[in-house]
Amino acid sequence: MGILEKIAEIEKEISRTQKNKATEYHLGLLKAKLAKYRAQLLEPSKSAGAKGEGFDVMKSGDARVALIGFPSVGKSTFLSLMTSTESEAASYEFTTLTCIPGVIEYKGANIQLLDLPGIIEGAAQGKGRGRQVIAVARTADVVVMMLDATKGDVQRALLEKELESVGIRLNRTKPNIYFKPKKGGGLSFNSTVPLTQCSEKLVQLILHEYKIFNAEVLFREDCTPDEFIDVIVGNRVYMPCLYVYNKVDQISIEEVDRLARRPHSVVISCGMKLNLDYLLERLWEYLALICIYTKKRGERPDFNDAIIMRRGASVEHVVRKAHFQPQTVRLQTPPWPRPKSFRRTPGKVL
Repeated sequence: MGILEKIAEIEKEISRTQKNKATEYHLGLLKAKLAKYRAQLLEPSKSAGAKGEGFDVMKSGDARVALIGFPSVGKSTFLSLMTSTESEAASYEFTTLTCIPGVIEYKGANIQLLDLPGIIEGAAQGKGRGRQVIAVARTADVVVMMLDATKGDVQRALLEKELESVGIRLNRTKPNIYFKPKKGGGLSFNSTVPLTQCSEKLVQLILHEYKIFNAEVLFREDCTPDEFIDVIVGNRVYMPCLYVYNKVDQISIEEVDRLARRPHSVVISCGMKLNLDYLLERLWEYLALICIYTKKRGERPDFNDAIIMRRGASVEHVVRKAHFQPQTVRLQTPPWPRPKSFRRTPGKVL
């Protein structure tokens, strides 16, 4: 039995197993086996033949955004509207067969936008060169999931399932679990919060499935067995995702309002160029970019030349990116007025 058959068999058993207190250990083991087989499926085959045309594109600019979606949802049209790159668009499916990069210039930042070929159901198993497409998406800072507003929520659910199966976690943060394998001493299990979804016995069973018998585990939040498995595997990617519903000019205003109110969602129409400016604002927010302006002593700052950094960057990061000499950089605080008790007055020395 091949890996694909094993994955299908486990998925079928999970779907027909009722979730209750008596089956939680059995389901935990099944999920651990499923994650292990999926990891094996993503490993490159040693007997692979000559490589064809690849999707690898050199990372450039201040951030990278990956366009993911089913064929003919408007990805190529969106790329052509947002950048100076012309991506072929047609009424038939699979117009784009390779990765086409473009650059969005916004607020002084250069944002690399990748138009990836449309993926189909079963992409995680390699259908339609899906593995290559998803591998490029793992290198992005933000995923823009382009959806056809006329197709309802079917496309969104299928794409989320494909990305989930290859270790991409959308709009989620890494579980706050400390995990460290040891050479001996057995399992040391502790938690700082009450656990409602994982027990010490279930954690031990999952670890044994991965041939780990000695480890230190500390739960700092209440997590699911799936999240604990993600921590063990360690190759998961957590990234923000913006769900973009295209072709809203073809649906009712009530449906547009429903889609626009969904979390992490934006409604647009590439055909009528509707709401594209708001999409850029949301994209900037999800990328967590900031503009930093520098000035020389005695001169006004140049607001036309910004240093683009990620939110939370330190002064050292700014200095390295701007190629300044560290000894020439000085921090200047805003000239807020001092309290009256500290103001300099004639005849009084502070």
